[in-house]
Amino acid sequence: MSLFAKELLDSLGILDWGYTEESLPRTFKEFESWSKTDAGSLNYLQDHRRDLRSDITKVYPEFQSAIVFLFSYQEEKKYLLDQKNTSIAGYSVGFNGEDYHYEIARRLKVLFDTLDLEKPDFKISLDIQPILERDLAFRAGLGWFAKNSMIISREHGSYFLIGSILLNQKLHITPRELSPDHCGKCTLCIDACPTAAINPDTRTIKADLCLSTFTIEMMNDVTPPTGYENSRGEVFGCDICQDVCPWNKKVLKTKEITPFMSLRSLRMIEWLQRDPKLIMEELDMMSKRGVKKFFQGTVFERPGKMGWIKNLKAKLSYFQPK
Repeated sequence: MSLFAKELLDSLGILDWGYTEESLPRTFKEFESWSKTDAGSLNYLQDHRRDLRSDITKVYPEFQSAIVFLFSYQEEKKYLLDQKNTSIAGYSVGFNGEDYHYEIARRLKVLFDTLDLEKPDFKISLDIQPILERDLAFRAGLGWFAKNSMIISREHGSYFLIGSILLNQKLHITPRELSPDHCGKCTLCIDACPTAAINPDTRTIKADLCLSTFTIEMMNDVTPPTGYENSRGEVFGCDICQDVCPWNKKVLKTKEITPFMSLRSLRMIEWLQRDPKLIMEELDMMSKRGVKKFFQGTVFERPGKMGWIKNLKAKLSYFQPK
């Protein structure tokens, strides 16, 4: 496929892209069942927006096709692993240190502007829209559903975020075949999860046991899920199941990646690498508005003051010398 120049894709951090004309997700029934049993505190996946995810045309009535992109944060992840920093998720310092929602949306607009379409119309799709984005990537032939529920690409692993352009017309592109499952008998992600959050039978996540839910979505002063003491002291997100995946290890080992970190990302990493007690004391001295302003424009804004203090308090309780 040559719809986009390689130089453009590389400049926008795109690992791969695919195309689909299917508006109906193939895993909606599984998603619906999961949302009723294991979605836990993720209420936004259980209200009217659950039904919207059953068909893209409910979100974008003009839908005829989608171009789906994999946006890399491999360089940032490699940097964090080289620095032995596993307390924050790799994506959090990717995308020039900006909130990826805004940065990926900007890149998708650049991509759309390169298309030569008649009566052009589009809608950007990210994880904030009620669309099953991983299913969309699966339908576009970009990977398979792994046992940790992530989409994994045989060529690129899973250190990427998904962004799509929904179009009001079909393109002269032959969709790829669906990717077969390459997980085989491997259970490393399941075995490595300290809180047993991965359901091996359904390949879904028990949301309230997941450390990403605890550190990002739970903003009140709650205790961490059982097993947190066996984690790496995560304070924002969790990459444990991805970090042990052979497909990701292969990518970072065999693919030559020149780490490039924005100054904003480096400063945030340096700030978060300090003594958790010192970080907590600094945040505690700020107002809620002050904390919001401090993290403004980054994904770290999400947990808020109470959420950050809760995360740091947990790390201090379990991992710092008494």
